[in-house]
Amino acid sequence: MSKLTSQRLVWPVAVLVALLVANLMANHSFLSITLQDGNLFGPLVDILRRAAPIVLVALGMSLVIATRGIDLSVGAVAAISGSWASMHIVSSSDRTSVGVVLVAVVVALVMAVVAGLFNGLLVSVLGIQPIVATLVLMTAGRGLAQVITNEKILYPDNTPGYKLIGGGYLIGVPFSILVAGAIFALTAALTRQTALGTLIESVGVNPEASRLAGIRATRIILVVYVFSGFCAGLAGLMLTSNSTSADPNSIGLFIELDAILAVVIGGTSLTGGRFSLWGTLIGAFIIETMNSFVVIAISPRSTDVFKAGVVVVVCLLQSPKARRWFGGVVRRPTGRRTPPPTVSPTAPDTAPLSVPAISVPALDGDHTQDLETRTS
Repeated sequence: MSKLTSQRLVWPVAVLVALLVANLMANHSFLSITLQDGNLFGPLVDILRRAAPIVLVALGMSLVIATRGIDLSVGAVAAISGSWASMHIVSSSDRTSVGVVLVAVVVALVMAVVAGLFNGLLVSVLGIQPIVATLVLMTAGRGLAQVITNEKILYPDNTPGYKLIGGGYLIGVPFSILVAGAIFALTAALTRQTALGTLIESVGVNPEASRLAGIRATRIILVVYVFSGFCAGLAGLMLTSNSTSADPNSIGLFIELDAILAVVIGGTSLTGGRFSLWGTLIGAFIIETMNSFVVIAISPRSTDVFKAGVVVVVCLLQSPKARRWFGGVVRRPTGRRTPPPTVSPTAPDTAPLSVPAISVPALDGDHTQDLETRTS
C-alpha cells in the first residue's frame, strides 16, 4: 500500500475521481454522452474540449519549469496570436476562403514562436531571471494585441475553417481535443523516447554541471521557450475560434496561472529537474472539472476559494512530510499510556579488574656493565 501511495500520480488521479463523483452527485446526467448528427456531446466532452487550451499551455510550461524557468507571458502570447488571426480574417474580403484561414493561422503561430524565442534569448543568452524576462512580454503583449486590433473587439464569425480549430468536429470528436492529444503525444515521444527529456531535466537539476558535461544548455532553454510560445499561440487560436470573438483584454487572461497550477498539481517541482507530462494532463483536467463543479453546485463568488482549497489538498497529499504527519496523528493511541517496565537495581560488580601481568626480563651482568658504562 505504501508503494502505491508513494507514486506521484496516485493522489492527483484520486482527486480527479473525487471531483467527477461530486459532479455526478450534483448532476446525475454528468457522465452521459450522446451522439447527435454524428458528433459526441455531453458534460465530459465539454470538459475535455474546454481543457484543450490549458493542456497545450501547461505542456509548454512543464518543459520550461523543468529547466528552472517559468513563462508568465503565455496569456499575452495567446492574445497576440488570436488577435492577429482574427484581424486578418475580419479584414479579408472572403472569410470562407481556406487560404485566408491558413495564412492567418500560420502567421499567428510564427508570431507566437518569435515571442517564445524572445523570451528564450533573454533567459539563456542575456542571463535575465525567467520571471523578469517573461514579465516584460506579459506586460507588453497585451498592448501589442490591442495595437493589432486597433483596440476593438473583433468577430471572426461565418468562417467555417477557423471555427473548426476551437469549436468544430472531426470524425465526431471536437477538433481541439484531437489537436491537444496530438501535441501531447508528440511531446511525450520527443521527451521520453529520445534524449531530449533527459537533457531538459539535467539542465534543470544543475545547469553548470550539465554545461561541464558538454550539454548545450543555451539551446535547450531556447527550445523549451519556443515550444511554450508555440503552444500558447495555438491555445489563443482555439480560444478565439471557439468564442468567435477576439478581445485583447480577455484572450488567455490568467491562463498562465491555470497552467502553473496544472503543472504543480501534476507533481512537477517548481525548482526544476524531473517533470511529468501525464501529471500535467491530469492537473489540467482537475482544473476544468473544478470549473464545471463550480457552475453546477457552488456560488460563483466562491469559485476562487474552492479552487484554492482543492489545490491545497492535492499539494498536501503529495507532500511526504504531510502524509507522515497525518499518518502519525491517525495511528496515535487515544487510551492511557502504559508506563515503561521498571528494572530492579542489582548489586554493583565489585570484582577487581584483572590486569595482565607484564614480564620484564632480568638484566644479566653484561647488560648491567653496558648500562653503567653509558651512564658514566
